[in-house]
Amino acid sequence: MGTGIDDINNCGQARFIELLGAVYEHSPWVPEQVYPQRPFGSRDELYQAMVDAVGRAPDDKRRALLCSHPELAGREAATGTLTDASRREQAGAGLNQCSADELRRLQTLNQAYRERFGFPFIIAVTGLDKHQIIAALERRLGNEAAQEFDTALDEVDKIARIRIDKLIDG
Repeated sequence: MGTGIDDINNCGQARFIELLGAVYEHSPWVPEQVYPQRPFGSRDELYQAMVDAVGRAPDDKRRALLCSHPELAGREAATGTLTDASRREQAGAGLNQCSADELRRLQTLNQAYRERFGFPFIIAVTGLDKHQIIAALERRLGNEAAQEFDTALDEVDKIARIRIDKLIDG
């Protein structure tokens, strides 16, 4: 038995933020923004409220949200400082099993991406393998900055959806 939406609705603000603070990587301001909107009728309503909170945030706050995400198979993975959710997600995509050549390729692409856009490459890795992720990174390097900012935020929302679905029953 996981956590139900009633449990989420009935907890105090500190617990609400504690439970949902990892939904958007290192960004407890998101659940803090939606706490006053309780009660939520479903996890879908909660998710939409969180998406809307991010969408209403100023660009600098949304950019900081993007920058709070780790690089895929990057420094945080190498040093063991990924959040539990990120570690599980990256391992599920096989990023913890890259060959030396794949790891070098990812590092080179990650660096080029960060230099071009000013934030790490973000993709919801659940259901993807490392080859699909590398191909997406190569493809998205060709995007215009505004398009990639929006794409990265869409991917952050997809990650949030996956995390909420794992956290909250039905």
